[in-house]
Amino acid sequence: MAEIKFEDALKRLEEIVDILERGELPLEKSLKIFEEGVRLSRLCNKMLDKAEKKVEILMQDEKGEIGVKPFEPAKE
Repeated sequence: MAEIKFEDALKRLEEIVDILERGELPLEKSLKIFEEGVRLSRLCNKMLDKAEKKVEILMQDEKGEIGVKPFEPAKE
């Protein structure tokens, strides 16, 4: 999946939920769009986790004081 902004991913995920809730698609298309939704959900979750870690780093330094440090994401 190409780089996508969190807001765009969330908007598409909401669209997918609306489409699936209507129940108008045939099973095969429903499964395909459901898989897209799962991927987007995982992507959004990763983005939120990364943002949370950045906030934690911004909030505390080694002494427990508020400070700013560069965030180094774990290599996957």
